[in-house]
Amino acid sequence: MRISVVVPTLNEASNVSALLAHPEFARDDVEVIIVDGGSRDRTVAMATDRGASVLHAPKGRGAQLRAGAEAASGDVIVLLHADTRLGEGALQAVKDAMKDPHLVGGNFRLEFDGDSRFARWTTRFYAWLRRRGVYYGDSAIFVRADVLKDLGGVPAIEIMEDFALVSKLQRAGPTVCVETPPARTSSRRFEGRSAAMIVFGWIKIHLLYSLGVSPQKLATLYRSEEQRPGVETRTAPRITGGDTRP
Repeated sequence: MRISVVVPTLNEASNVSALLAHPEFARDDVEVIIVDGGSRDRTVAMATDRGASVLHAPKGRGAQLRAGAEAASGDVIVLLHADTRLGEGALQAVKDAMKDPHLVGGNFRLEFDGDSRFARWTTRFYAWLRRRGVYYGDSAIFVRADVLKDLGGVPAIEIMEDFALVSKLQRAGPTVCVETPPARTSSRRFEGRSAAMIVFGWIKIHLLYSLGVSPQKLATLYRSEEQRPGVETRTAPRITGGDTRP
């Protein structure tokens, strides 16, 4: 079983070396595809130096993931955010899980780094959501390549692409949540922001999406909230598409 790891990037030089240092990424049965959305830093050069394949796509996580998945040669595709780290043995855990022919895909149990109260709460909240069949791109979604093709690929929308994909995936067949090792993701988007406003924004985006507001309009709203004074410089590198976590 061959695995393709697809990573969308935009100015992620501070993350890409650590990301690509994962020992399983060097295996012959694993390919890593970096899909860059127009980085102005050394993201592409560092990815190339690390031996990853590099593609270029229009900026936006949905479009970037879609391009990478279409180019992938693996039997299973792992959609990995640049600031999410997989634990030792993660890809082998995916292989072991996907030996069950009935499974169409899944994700990893997610932990948020940092020791803030809100980061700990969000970790628990994500576990609660996963038990109800809801999970997001920062938990490293994986899917059989043929299933993803049948589902029409990763939605190339500006926001909520992970939510839309997971909704389709859950209807396509059984999925699994890999408990060990967990994926660990950055809490950097929480810095300088009120916990109440983060949760309110998450609820608002989901409500508007459910009411049929276009992803383009939602993306504009999302960016305007993320880039307000006081947090823009810390969160701007994250805005590459549909990250819908709180």
